[in-house]
Amino acid sequence: MILTSTARSLITAPGLGRRAASGIAAKYSQALFGAALAKSPQTLTKVHSELVNVSTAIKKDPEVATFVKNPTLSLQERNKGLQGIYAKVESVGPKKEPLSDITKNLFTVLSENGRLYETEGVIEGFNELVAKHKGEVTVTVTSATALPKDILNRLETTLKQSETGKAAKVLTITNKVNPSVLGGLIVDFGDKTVDLSVQSRVTKLNNVLTQSV
Repeated sequence: MILTSTARSLITAPGLGRRAASGIAAKYSQALFGAALAKSPQTLTKVHSELVNVSTAIKKDPEVATFVKNPTLSLQERNKGLQGIYAKVESVGPKKEPLSDITKNLFTVLSENGRLYETEGVIEGFNELVAKHKGEVTVTVTSATALPKDILNRLETTLKQSETGKAAKVLTITNKVNPSVLGGLIVDFGDKTVDLSVQSRVTKLNNVLTQSV
């Protein structure tokens, strides 16, 4: 399958930084999205639904979370553990349908490549691709404290006037709180990031001072 051949080529040497790991997860996401969409729009929807259930299991079931994030397990232990996850996900909902081959294939490849710990990043990237495919754009505004509704509404109005906003069928704004932002805002909009935080200015100043010494 396309997913298998593409993802197998992503095996890299250990010791990669966080940015490299994130890039690898994105490539798995792209391979998965391409494989699901190539089969049919219905398959894409099914895979999306299945991964939502996997993500929920990771967040709510400590046993699943520990398994996925444990890099010390052998291939045999990983493959055995995956059967348990499949059973949990397949039991969700009234229909109790078996997982699609594409979803199982993803986890087989992640397991064989020793990259099950990338699962959450792969799912997040896949969800973004599905949203883009549907014409949905999510804007994440990170601030030191929760923003008032009127400010979020003003941001939404401004963003809808941008090229990306005009092209979007649905634009959704979420506000994340991160005290380390130290005032100001960080806006993640599509594939763009606008850093208006005080922390960003401090970092830039530190860089200039360091280079001047």
